Amino acid sequence: MGDNLPTLEFPAAIVDLQDPLPNFRKALGGRGPVRIVAMGSSSTAGLGNVVAYPARLELYLRKHYKDDDPHRDIRIDVLNRGKGGEEAPQEVARFNDDIFADNPSLVLWQVGTNAVFRSNEFDFDEVLAKIAEGLARLRDHPATDVILINPQFVTAMLGDNAKLSEKMVSAIRAAAQEAKVNLFQRWALMRHWNEHNNASLEQLLAPDDELKLHQSDWSTMQVARALRSAILTATGATQRCPCLITT
Repeated sequence: MGDNLPTLEFPAAIVDLQDPLPNFRKALGGRGPVRIVAMGSSSTAGLGNVVAYPARLELYLRKHYKDDDPHRDIRIDVLNRGKGGEEAPQEVARFNDDIFADNPSLVLWQVGTNAVFRSNEFDFDEVLAKIAEGLARLRDHPATDVILINPQFVTAMLGDNAKLSEKMVSAIRAAAQEAKVNLFQRWALMRHWNEHNNASLEQLLAPDDELKLHQSDWSTMQVARALRSAILTATGATQRCPCLITT
């Protein structure tokens, strides 16, 4: 990764969530820890040369609630429940052990990438059905807020996969609207960086990733910062957190 990294924009129309996060906000008023569970595949689990977004998000939120908006006795724990190669059918099967057992106030569910990238292994309609089932199960837990995260805008999801990627992004948006849960628009945000901020696909990709699927450490950091901003804004932070960073 070179030193000449572009300055990125974080448009509110893309980054901001559609609804507040009342359960997460309520948990901040108690005595910690406040638990967030991050469910997903390799974008969540992380790679050896990339700091996974849940770890960065935990760091950013802990700093905010310690220094910028102090909450006594509050510690934010972001529990990483990502497993590389999985899709909604495998993830929903893990909900009891890897989400509900920890009683989180917020669940982040990154989904949809493998159904496109490995479309020969996953049935598209089955994946969508499992996304709907998973969202219904999450909604049955009234003390838990939900943020659905759609796929990453990277080389492997474009080209021959572009049409299916757009279909998945649209289907995930519809699923979030139907379930009345928040959607974090990772696809649109990364596309904005590529098309409007001159962030090349190579800069968005992890170095030496032959699959051309996984985000670089830099772009993962930017997504984590955008997600932090979305969470803070949805919980009533008085100022949008600063997200512009080039290193």
